[in-house]
Amino acid sequence: MQPFHLAFPVTCLAKARAFYGDLLGCPEGRSSKEWVDLNFYGHQIVAHLSPSEAGHNNTSAVDGQNVPVRHFGMILTMDQWNSLAHKLKAVNTQFIIEPYIRFKGEVGEQATMFFLDPCGNAIEFKAFADQHLLFAK
Repeated sequence: MQPFHLAFPVTCLAKARAFYGDLLGCPEGRSSKEWVDLNFYGHQIVAHLSPSEAGHNNTSAVDGQNVPVRHFGMILTMDQWNSLAHKLKAVNTQFIIEPYIRFKGEVGEQATMFFLDPCGNAIEFKAFADQHLLFAK
């Protein structure tokens, strides 16, 4: 699979570097005083300094939860997801949606959690017991 590229706005590059680099373990690539490249699990994300565009405003109902419409994230293995959930809970992360199993007992059952980066951008991490069901209907 080819890596994807995502550019997103942040209010402060120092906060973005600390959150994505130190907490989530994303190595830093090239940067300037206006942006920073990050290795997000093999994909290139770029935090661009643009305070007026950062954050999320709207939600959409999914499985009885108010999911932030604008969000991004990663699909992990179940072991990676559990490890990250424990790590985030240990540092008292404030979740938008606490780690739980969505669509329990249905096609597409998945572990999911949502939280904000320090600039207000919504992030989702999810995992499937069987990744072959990622696009199952």
